[in-house]
Amino acid sequence: MDKQHFGQHSSSQFNEELESIRDHMMEMGGLVEQQVGEALEALLTADSQRAERVLEQEKRVDELEITIDEECARVLALRQPAASDLRMIIAVTKAVSDLERIGDESSKIATMAITLAREGESPHGYMEVRHIGNQVRHMLRQTLDAFVRFDADKAVDIAEEDNAVDMEYRSAMRSLVTFMMEDPRSISSILNIIWSLRSLERVGDHTSNIGEQLIFMVKGKDVRHISVAEMQRELKDPE
Repeated sequence: MDKQHFGQHSSSQFNEELESIRDHMMEMGGLVEQQVGEALEALLTADSQRAERVLEQEKRVDELEITIDEECARVLALRQPAASDLRMIIAVTKAVSDLERIGDESSKIATMAITLAREGESPHGYMEVRHIGNQVRHMLRQTLDAFVRFDADKAVDIAEEDNAVDMEYRSAMRSLVTFMMEDPRSISSILNIIWSLRSLERVGDHTSNIGEQLIFMVKGKDVRHISVAEMQRELKDPE
C-alpha cells in the first residue's frame, strides 16, 4: 500500500481531504516529537524555560487532535470510504489519540524538570533518563517516518524496541528504589526521576501502539495484544 492509493479517486476534493488528514497528523507528530526531546533536555539540564515551552506547545497539540478528529468524522459521514481509505481513517484516529497522550507525558516530564530545577537535582537517575529518553525518541521518529512511507515491517522493529525499553525501565526502577532505601534524604528528588522515567516508558508504549495501527492500515491485520513473534508471523501470512 503506498501513497498512490490515496490519489486515484474520481473526486479531487476527496483526495484533498485525505491529504489534509495525513498532513495534519504529520504536523502533530512533529510537534509531539519535539515536545519529547525538549522535555528530556529540560530535565537533564535543569532548564525551566525550556520546560515551560513544552507546556505551551500542549495547546497546539490538543488543537490538532480536535482538527484531525473532525476531519476524519467528516470523511466518514460524507464519503463513506471503503477498503484502504477506511483503514487509514480508523488508524489515524487511533494513532492521533496516542500522539496526544505522548504530548501529555512530555508535559509531565517538563513539570518534573521545573520541580527539580527549583528543589535541586536528583543525586541519581540521570544516566537512565538519558538512555531511555534517547531510545523512545528514536522509536517515535522511526514510527512517524514509517507511517509516512506505509512501512508495516518497521512496526515490528518498533515493538521489539519497546520491549527493550520496558526491560531498561524495570532495571532503572530497581536501582533507584535501592538508592532511596540507602539514602532516605534523596527520596523526594529521586521520586521525580522515577515519575519521569515512567512517562518515558509510557511514551514507548504509545509509540508501539501507533506502530500497531500502521500494520492495521497497511495490512488490514489487528496485531494488538500479541507478541512480537506472532506479529512477525501475521505479516508473513498472505493478505
